[in-house]
Amino acid sequence: MPQINLMELAEQSFGTSLEQLDDRRIYKLLVKLVQERSAACPLNNGKKQLYYISAEFLIGKLLINNMIDLGIYDEVKDQLTAAGHDLNKIEEFEVEPSLGNGGLGRLAACFLDSIATLGLTGDGVGLNYHYGLFRQRFVDNQQKAVPDEWLGEQDILVDDGRSYTVEFGDFAVTSKLVNIDVPGYGQPTKNRLRLFDLASVDDGLVPGSSIDFDKTEIAKNLTLFLYPDDSDEQGRLLRIYQEYFMVSNAAQLLIDEAVERGSNLHDLADYAVVQINDTHPTMVIPELIRLLTTEHGIEFDEAVTIVRSMVAYTNHTILAEALEKWPLASLQKVSPAIADIIVKLDEIAKAEHDDPRVAIIDEHDTVHMAHMDIHFTHSTNGVAALHTEILKESELNGFYKLYPEKFNNKTNGITFRRWLLECDPALVKEVESLIGPGFRKDAAELEKLLPYAEDANVLQKFSQVKADNKKALADWLEHTQGVKVDPTAMFDIQSKRLHEYKRQQLNLLYLIHQYFEIRAGHTPAVPLVSIFGAKAAPAYIIAKDIIHALLTLSKVIAADPLVAPWLQVVFVENYNVTAAEKMIPACDLSEQISLASKEASGTGNMKFMLNGALTLGTMDGANVEISQQVGNENIYIFGQTSGQVIHRYAAGDYNPADWYEGDPNLRRAIDFLTGPEMLAAGKEENLARLQHELKTKDWFQTLPDFNAYVVRKGQALSDYACDPLGWRRKCLINISKAGFFSSDRTIAEYNSDIWHLGE
Repeated sequence: MPQINLMELAEQSFGTSLEQLDDRRIYKLLVKLVQERSAACPLNNGKKQLYYISAEFLIGKLLINNMIDLGIYDEVKDQLTAAGHDLNKIEEFEVEPSLGNGGLGRLAACFLDSIATLGLTGDGVGLNYHYGLFRQRFVDNQQKAVPDEWLGEQDILVDDGRSYTVEFGDFAVTSKLVNIDVPGYGQPTKNRLRLFDLASVDDGLVPGSSIDFDKTEIAKNLTLFLYPDDSDEQGRLLRIYQEYFMVSNAAQLLIDEAVERGSNLHDLADYAVVQINDTHPTMVIPELIRLLTTEHGIEFDEAVTIVRSMVAYTNHTILAEALEKWPLASLQKVSPAIADIIVKLDEIAKAEHDDPRVAIIDEHDTVHMAHMDIHFTHSTNGVAALHTEILKESELNGFYKLYPEKFNNKTNGITFRRWLLECDPALVKEVESLIGPGFRKDAAELEKLLPYAEDANVLQKFSQVKADNKKALADWLEHTQGVKVDPTAMFDIQSKRLHEYKRQQLNLLYLIHQYFEIRAGHTPAVPLVSIFGAKAAPAYIIAKDIIHALLTLSKVIAADPLVAPWLQVVFVENYNVTAAEKMIPACDLSEQISLASKEASGTGNMKFMLNGALTLGTMDGANVEISQQVGNENIYIFGQTSGQVIHRYAAGDYNPADWYEGDPNLRRAIDFLTGPEMLAAGKEENLARLQHELKTKDWFQTLPDFNAYVVRKGQALSDYACDPLGWRRKCLINISKAGFFSSDRTIAEYNSDIWHLGE
């Protein structure tokens, strides 16, 4: 590749010097540069290609990430700095693609980066959502969902030229395919994210201030929103239409490209492999069977064998609500042909296994998508060691007994290119000065930092990086959120999708407890800034109530002169990848407090660890493996074990009222939700409903873990304040042990054990 001369490019493009260009025009210049460099990279082109199908790809802004992967970041940044420009300010003109929401989508994005970086032939396949999930706004201390209009100013979509017909029960639609380049770090080649859109989509169905739209206009609305509200029948039908649209396009694309590479389709498994990311793409199984039989003349039994040998399934949760189940009648409406094949697959499964627990279609004519995945794929993997064991021992034990050879673990990972090189360059500089640049490519080399854990000078330098990152976050919060925070306080961050099992409500009760303690004169060892970032699904009422309670509490605390100097609650509006890149490098204490056994893995815990935060968490998901890597003395673990939780569920003897009545601190915190201070700033309906939920239901056992959480968090604050050198030592050890959680490692395991690309 030729060297970059931004001065020359500025003159050619705009007829002026680089120094005189404004940031917007420089942004356009950089976008064009990256596009040209990326377009010049040939595609990875192995015989066998991976199709990673996912409903979400939370890719974040791509300009700086792609410059890093293309190897031009340092060169560009240096030239811009010399000309008096700040690349971080230029990046602000980029609009973040709204193609995902939570950890599922971010994991998929990290995986695509690693697949390309390892030089493997593999593309992501999903949908081009025009408005994403939604853009979050806070009005009267409540979440308001408005459309996330991101497509108007994007520069990353490339028209593929391919188009397919997808036939539903009583009508058909036409798709169009757009691609986003995915370059590999240090690789001359690239892959793509393939996004299908609806040729007849109508953005006019969505009013500018609301996410409500006509769900019956299927031929116009299929690609408007990620996860349309499925609280009514029409919403549930739309979900199925959307999922079938995604997989039908994916299957047609896969077959076409396999034939182009030389497949006769009888040998399709030698040319293509499919990874199903959660249950949303499950219908790719019957769709591939349908295409092979009806379109290409392959016998049904052979088609089943082919598909089973080329499709693999990743399970991301044990939560029943997330393991999709659809009425057979709904599937028949969306696609009678697919429903017929599912019935046949169910008959095959029942003939082989006379156990109703593993049936695809149950006695209520409900189709269990995860069951189809396990029966008719060749691999089922969990995403953390504990999660996989729970699948094998309890949640999917019936299937494990049938197919022990199918079950395997692939602990999730994160791409260090984005979550270290891009979002924490100051830390990168310090690390590189100590151990050289090898960790940029091989994250395992971070372990070379371990000998420096006793070097006070090194620890001081790392401490200064953290202090600067906290100041930067404080500036960003003031600029974007209108909130001033003290950067010398401890920054405690819980940023993840709002869900009761993730237990933002436990943090809420702690903050109320601290409010009372401070008012009583029991001030903490250090001021605490508690920062949240999360969206609640529009139909998830209690989750929205938790947001309301936290926003209301933030106002109550801010108005109290006794408490405000010691405690602050900040809820970041519209949390996304861009916000995460600001928050994660500045974090001191990372909240990973899900109920043990419920979080499959988590990847936020890995990002915080990598950037020198310590974990406060339960023995859940990948927290277990983090604790194994760093040692119990370098992590703050509390609460019930997964075994205790599972036993309590099995016994059915948990009564939150007993805990409420028996613990005065808990009772005080819960009662405060509807106390005069909260009611003066918040809405009684929301606060009373949350209070009732905690006192009478508490599905995710918040109350039994409360005291242990208070004590352990208090210990963390004390250690931070009283032993700063010891705290920094723990942080360095966490950074040095983060290499195991590289998505490069995860993808290498997927390939060696499941995909076998390049063999």
